[in-house]
Amino acid sequence: MLSVNFMQEAIQLSAQGIANNEGGPFGAVVVKNGVIIARGNNRVTSTNDPTAHAEVVAIRNACTYLGAFQLTGCEIYTSCEPCPMCLGAIYWARPDKVYYANTRYQAAAIGFDDHLIYEEINHLPPHRKIPFIHQPHAEALAVFEAWIQKTDKTKY
Repeated sequence: MLSVNFMQEAIQLSAQGIANNEGGPFGAVVVKNGVIIARGNNRVTSTNDPTAHAEVVAIRNACTYLGAFQLTGCEIYTSCEPCPMCLGAIYWARPDKVYYANTRYQAAAIGFDDHLIYEEINHLPPHRKIPFIHQPHAEALAVFEAWIQKTDKTKY
C-alpha cells in the first residue's frame, strides 16, 4: 500500500468518526513494514474520555497488537498535526516517523485550538492557568528510590 493510501485511510477514519458521532474529525493509522497494524479515530465524546484522540487510540491499538509499549519500526499517519497530548504520546511510543494532513492552525479554525496548551507548557507550574501545587512527600520519594534500586525493571 502506498503512503498516500495510508493517509487516505486516516482521513477516511476521521470522516467515519464524525458520521458516527464518535468525536471530532480526526483519524490515524499505525503502519509497520508497509501494513496498517492499527487504526484510531477520535472517540472523546462517545466514550467520555478526553484522552481518546485518534493518535492515542491508534497507539494503544498498535501496542496491543505488537505486545510492546514502543512503536519502533512504525510510522503514524494522522489526518491532523497532533495536539500536545498526542505529541507527548507519540514521543513516548517512539515511532520512526509521523505524517499529518491538516495543520494545528486549520484545526484551530474549526474550533480545536490547542494554543493555550502550547503556551501553558512553557510556564512553570505556579504560573499556569490551572493551579499546579507541589506537595513534596517522603513516601512518594521513597517509591522513586525503590525504582532506582530495582534490578529487574523494564526500562522505557
